[in-house]
Amino acid sequence: MTVLLVTCQEMPTGEPGGEHLVTACRARGIEATWVAWDDSSVDWNSGLVCLRSPWDYAARREEFVDWVRGVPWLLNSAEIFSWNLDKSYLVALSAYVATVPSVVIDSAGDLPEALQTVGTPAVLKPAVGVGGAGVSIVRDAEEAVAALSPPSGRWLAQPLLDSVRSEGEWSVFVLDGNVISAALKHAAPGEFRVHEHFGGHIEHVGLSAELSELATATVAAAEHLLGLRLDYARVDALRGPEGTLLVSELEVIEPGLYLNVIPENAEVFADLVASRLAVGRMDVS
Repeated sequence: MTVLLVTCQEMPTGEPGGEHLVTACRARGIEATWVAWDDSSVDWNSGLVCLRSPWDYAARREEFVDWVRGVPWLLNSAEIFSWNLDKSYLVALSAYVATVPSVVIDSAGDLPEALQTVGTPAVLKPAVGVGGAGVSIVRDAEEAVAALSPPSGRWLAQPLLDSVRSEGEWSVFVLDGNVISAALKHAAPGEFRVHEHFGGHIEHVGLSAELSELATATVAAAEHLLGLRLDYARVDALRGPEGTLLVSELEVIEPGLYLNVIPENAEVFADLVASRLAVGRMDVS
């Protein structure tokens, strides 16, 4: 049995801690190989395809979508990925779960009303983006216009929540329908982005009932909206001004599993891979 773990050219050995995933798969009799999604030499018919760290897709969106639509067998699906590419899905999710308030910006002319809705200071981010790239804090429409780079494309305006600095952002992992673990990401002093390449750090934390319930409800809402089952997901959340947790992101394309901090996540992900491979083998027979 073979699984292709999809990454990008810049990360040939996959996400941080990716060796744990290879080891866990091989312990289950599965040959796991890291491959770049744009490597033309890869035979995508040779096994189950799992997107793990193709983190250059945002700059190559159309090429990436065309590629993923041509993959015959993969966890989650091309339809799920296409929906999750644009962060405006948060607006759809807000009808079912508490989310960070988000206003979609299609042009600079939408900025004054968007900032009036979410308040200032606000966070401005590309609707299609990864790793905090292009995300900035703006205090008025003039500053927001200057932050739109490139000016074309869709953006999201959100309120700046103080909790991202005081508490951090939670990440909850949902694999094969089960909430399995959680992490808490902290921003570096003076920074609001929690990503490690901006100086942030991640710690493994216990699962509270509040985190589990929000993650379960978020995945259920996405499945309802899509009419499809999610094989895996990561639900990110921030503490809102009223003290409740708000969904800040639902990652179902290539959510980092934080294997360098929670290596046990590799075992559960490998179980998911093994179960899907077993079903596929039965279908073939």
